[in-house]
Amino acid sequence: MFAKKSLYSILLIFILLVAGCSSKEKTNSESDSDSDSDGNIELVVWTFGSTGYEKFLDEYKKIKPNVTIRFQNADLADHHNNLFTAISAGSGAPDIAMIEAGYIDQYREAEDKFENLYDLGAKDIQSNYLDWTWANAESADKSFLFGIPTDIGPTVMYYRTDVFEEAGLPTDPEEVHALTSTWDDFRKVANQVKEKTGKPMTDNVNLIYYSIRDQSPETYFNREDELIIDNSPYIKNAYDYSIQLINDGVVGKISMWTPEWGTAMNDGSFGVMLAPSWMQNVIKGNAPDAAGKWSITHLPEGAGNWGGSYLGIPSQTKHADEAYAFVSWLLSPENQLKSFTEEGLFPSTPSVYSNPAFTNFSDEYFSGVNTAKLFSEAAEQVKSAYTGPGYAIANTEIGTALENVNTEGKDPEKEWKDALDRITRQLERR
Repeated sequence: MFAKKSLYSILLIFILLVAGCSSKEKTNSESDSDSDSDGNIELVVWTFGSTGYEKFLDEYKKIKPNVTIRFQNADLADHHNNLFTAISAGSGAPDIAMIEAGYIDQYREAEDKFENLYDLGAKDIQSNYLDWTWANAESADKSFLFGIPTDIGPTVMYYRTDVFEEAGLPTDPEEVHALTSTWDDFRKVANQVKEKTGKPMTDNVNLIYYSIRDQSPETYFNREDELIIDNSPYIKNAYDYSIQLINDGVVGKISMWTPEWGTAMNDGSFGVMLAPSWMQNVIKGNAPDAAGKWSITHLPEGAGNWGGSYLGIPSQTKHADEAYAFVSWLLSPENQLKSFTEEGLFPSTPSVYSNPAFTNFSDEYFSGVNTAKLFSEAAEQVKSAYTGPGYAIANTEIGTALENVNTEGKDPEKEWKDALDRITRQLERR
């Protein structure tokens, strides 16, 4: 996934150089949207995945009868590829575009291709959203806002109660969290699971590394887009800890998004999955026979975030004010609550977290855990960390190093140094 993102980022830079970074001119050819002589306006919205936003259209029509919203949906990769092409070419972009959190950094290099939502009034609604998810859509100097947050993906620990029971461990979520409240504690439990059951604690090394990386206040770059891996302890600590667990023999070698991964979820071939809130639907889909055998608790030492999206407004639109009015309405706390209860999109608006329709939500599949409460507690623990345009490059190479150690037994320190060399060379070519 990150390799694809890196490729798209390089493609975007190339197209921008060829097309030229033109000023924000709005011509009739720059957007599929239009308005007629009676003042009727059509806004085109590009989305990916399953959002359920179409269900809101009748309600918005009552509020803005002259505005028609037309959704166009594509899969994740095609959506972002098409958006890169349209904004770079200077024509064909929608009025509103959904941007997945993992792609937002690539658009920092095309700031002039988007409306600054601060200029359209976004400061007035900033307090409705979690600080960290709002900050992730800002420019490095915080003067430009690319998008309004939609859903988020706070990270938690999914665990197999049957595996824990077999290992002689408690299965109640609070007791499990007390037992794994630090990463040192987690390592001890991992070794006990391996010793008593013969099963690895985790499915793969990636999710261990991601979990610790995403708890950090900084990752690969500072806000001047300088690579800081050598000077900042956080990434190396996440790498070293992952290596420790590999050396302990408690890390599985089951690649994500493979049939084997889904089978292992269903069979209970490993103890825990360290993953975001949206992974609950992945587990359910892959493990229909495991209802009641999975439960959820907090990660050791806090939480991170993986996933979520933003709605931004490409500068080609002829109707920036109307587009912003729709986005700010659609992503209001009231509507995010509806998106959660109807579609499972976890809200980025913390006022929702105290609403009875939210707080009373539990899931029998996950042993009756109040998932809404647990995920909201995790969401409020997340730290904001600047990522930068080169994030995908750095992340891919560190991930490759860890995979080489875990699956091929290569030397960890050599892999680390080789990864840094590859990162540096690729950044120099940008």
